[in-house]
Amino acid sequence: MAEITRIGAVPPAGLANAPCPAAELRPLPNAARFIFRGDDDAVAAAGRAFGVELPTTACRATTEGDRSALWLGPDEWLILAPESAGEAIQQAIAAGLGDIPHALVAVGHRNGGLEISGPAAATVLNGGCPLDLDPEAFPVGMCTRTILAKAEIVLWRTGPEVFHIEVWRSFASYVWLYLDEARREFR
Repeated sequence: MAEITRIGAVPPAGLANAPCPAAELRPLPNAARFIFRGDDDAVAAAGRAFGVELPTTACRATTEGDRSALWLGPDEWLILAPESAGEAIQQAIAAGLGDIPHALVAVGHRNGGLEISGPAAATVLNGGCPLDLDPEAFPVGMCTRTILAKAEIVLWRTGPEVFHIEVWRSFASYVWLYLDEARREFR
């Protein structure tokens, strides 16, 4: 399997991304990615500084323009924005929180993103993911950590037939190849 250093390099070298309208697979642009941790006061201040309210409902995401915040745990959020905004976000949150205890860790070097979309996207994902991805059980805006085959991912439903996947870069090729193979029956 080809080694990649940036999720933008998928599909892995030498492999074509065969068209599959029922379950399209595409890499997402590199982004500024942060893990934020803090209590209620920190969450409110970070939301104001980031420009997107951090969700306080379990397993939900909020988005404003090209910025998003995903609830990952009782005091943990994944913050996503364009790669060029990374330094400004760090500075804004540091200034906005002052002495309020919190943690903001850049994870853009570790994580990458990809998207699977189309009428068969949930079926393809369910080939290796134990979650019930029916829209009633996993509606648009829901996100969670889960497993896809042997890889830990963050799965976020961004549209009725669209799923955003965050994965460690070291598993990116594996996840890409797994999903590409799983959607083969729909070609």
